[in-house]
Amino acid sequence: MKSFDYNINAARIVFGEGRTAEIAAEMSRLKTSRALVITTEAQKVDGEEIRSVLGPMGAALFSGAVMHTPVEVTEQAMSVLLANDCDCLVALGGGSTIGLAKALAVRTGLPQIAIPTTYAGSEVTPVLGETENGVKTTRKADVILPKVVIYDVLQTLSLPPLVSASSALNAVAHAAEALYSQDANPIVTLMAEEGIAALVNNLDTILADPQNLYARSQAQYGAWLCGTCLGTVGMALHHKLCHVLGGTFNLPHAETHSIVLPYSLAYNAEAAPEAMHILSRALGVTDKPWIALHALLRRLGLPTSLSAIGMPEDGIERAVELSLQARYWNPRPLEAEPLRRLFQAALMGDTPSAF
Repeated sequence: MKSFDYNINAARIVFGEGRTAEIAAEMSRLKTSRALVITTEAQKVDGEEIRSVLGPMGAALFSGAVMHTPVEVTEQAMSVLLANDCDCLVALGGGSTIGLAKALAVRTGLPQIAIPTTYAGSEVTPVLGETENGVKTTRKADVILPKVVIYDVLQTLSLPPLVSASSALNAVAHAAEALYSQDANPIVTLMAEEGIAALVNNLDTILADPQNLYARSQAQYGAWLCGTCLGTVGMALHHKLCHVLGGTFNLPHAETHSIVLPYSLAYNAEAAPEAMHILSRALGVTDKPWIALHALLRRLGLPTSLSAIGMPEDGIERAVELSLQARYWNPRPLEAEPLRRLFQAALMGDTPSAF
């Protein structure tokens, strides 16, 4: 066995049906008393319910979180935070909401409590991605990691089936890249395989019966494991490409990840054969997991091309240019012409193959 390092991110996980009711107790454990509750506009009513649960501890609500954590939105939320003398951040939602809480935490040092309603996994990572002037950048720091994560399956029941599926495949991308990460280790590999299987094996049930508590809970468990992979080891080509696409063309985060994943895996397949073997096992296929994932998108009724979610054809050259800047480590070197072919295939939704 090769040498490895393993660092554990110290977040408290509170997992179980109905445990949102314990949020005030978690705030008290953190020695805080004035929460800024953060949501998107679509989840504003849910945010008000959280404030109701908190009573006097729910100091204010900011419901303006949006995709890709624009710096200007963070500045708006900061004004609300300061005006209400908040000493804690409570994020209810998916990656947009949790990303905003992280952006506030890195600027203030305030502790975060995350209540995820999707399968994005960002709640268990010390990573923040922010967008400014059309460019998305990432940074990593201990203060970015939420102190407490409440996984309450009841908070996921209103997530539409197709959004659930794309969010789940976003989480699968975290674990898939962890399998061939430069920092890969046996513990993360176990979590990655378990997390992928827990998500993929329950998607059909969630689409057929969105109120199925068992399937939803299993998916949430899988998302936790996949997110933990993302927070523990470095990512590679796939995440670089998705940050470029999301930040430059404002493409929807989860759908971008789910569409690009088969193509980034095909790009890395020959350079990471053991990772592809483990991924195939997790997906229940014999080989070529990138083909299986591409077919899964079609079967679930998800978009399979970048053009379907708004990427312009004339954006390929810009995407290639940005992908070759500030490169992530990757098992296969990043080269312009193969990347150009990758983006072209993903734009059209062609069956992924060697690039």
